[in-house]
Amino acid sequence: LQPKWVMNITDVGHLVSDADEGEDKLEKGAKREGKTAWDVATFYSDYFVRGLERLNISRPHYLPKATEHIEEQIALIKQLEDGGFTYVINDGVYYDTSKFPNYGKFAQLDLDEQQAGARVEYNPEKRNPTDFALWKFSPKDKTRDMEWDSPWGKGFPGWHIECSAMSMKYLGETLDIHSGGIDHIPVHHTNEIAQSEAATGKPFANYWMHANHITVNGEKVSKSLGNGITLEDIEAKSFNLEAFRLHVLESHYRSQSKFSWESLEAAQNRLQHWQAAAALRYQTDSNTSGGTTFTAAEVQTHLVDLLADDLNTPRALLLLSSIFNQLESTGLNRSHVAEFEGLLAFIDTLFGLSLSQVQNITEAQKQLIQSREQARRAKDWSKSDELRDTLLAQGLGLRDSDSGATIWFRL
Repeated sequence: LQPKWVMNITDVGHLVSDADEGEDKLEKGAKREGKTAWDVATFYSDYFVRGLERLNISRPHYLPKATEHIEEQIALIKQLEDGGFTYVINDGVYYDTSKFPNYGKFAQLDLDEQQAGARVEYNPEKRNPTDFALWKFSPKDKTRDMEWDSPWGKGFPGWHIECSAMSMKYLGETLDIHSGGIDHIPVHHTNEIAQSEAATGKPFANYWMHANHITVNGEKVSKSLGNGITLEDIEAKSFNLEAFRLHVLESHYRSQSKFSWESLEAAQNRLQHWQAAAALRYQTDSNTSGGTTFTAAEVQTHLVDLLADDLNTPRALLLLSSIFNQLESTGLNRSHVAEFEGLLAFIDTLFGLSLSQVQNITEAQKQLIQSREQARRAKDWSKSDELRDTLLAQGLGLRDSDSGATIWFRL
């Protein structure tokens, strides 16, 4: 069964806070960079999609943009208006959360406490502190870069409405699985549920999967701390992006992934060890017993079972480490190469680590390795070290196994 995956792109600016206050983020960024909001949205949308590709993340079946689905958002707002869930005030069309009895249940919010503790709001016309904008009106004294006509006036959609409108267009009124960050639970996802279920009368999602944050040196990534790290920063320090991907997978998605350059180096070393094991298919021996205690089919079944257990990637990676350690100890019989290559391809479909793409070395490099082995047998350690350094300069590392054979791996 192949699931249908939809990931929407928020290329319409929404306001700085979840309370629908402050200057629009895209408009603010456009002023800062001397561009239009459309230019900024296109630049970062394209950068994000390229990032998915560079991290070996599968492309969603649909990657809809909010700016291309304004009609759907307006239609959903009208549906809510017809159901009596909206009201219009000075700055826009709002959702009346008091009309949805289960509002806040998903996030276990104490609405009475929020009402009692509410401070003076940006717009005192709001009926309840938790009410949120479905459509914001453009300022009367200026033209925004992004604005559209609507039945209520010229303006732009609120942040939450786009997700419901686009997801239901491509996946139907009830989603099987809805994912997102844990920070979206109290406001964004709570509001998605309220507006979607008010419109359809059906559950919005059967299952929710919320991912925790990546912290940098123990702190949450934030603009104020200036501790954000880009893919370019990672590559500039000679780390490959598969190592970063592996590092993230080493933590369960519901726990914090604690990033540091030291932990990334450990992940890269782990990946290089796995790549060395993957390269064993080029270094086979028909006399090798290959005394492994597993079959490829057993490994595949075990991996699927672990991932079916709430995506338990840490345990799945431990299994892979055990498998590759055993292979390096026993070697790989030539008759098992096809089975092993199939296993590597399967692992790549699950984890995107490109292990099946590890390339063979050249005939000239193989000859250098044979010459080094001859030098070692002759106890010509100076020549042996010289040949090792030559191969190191070509990006190849060597490990002398307990059996006496030399195993090569790419650095």
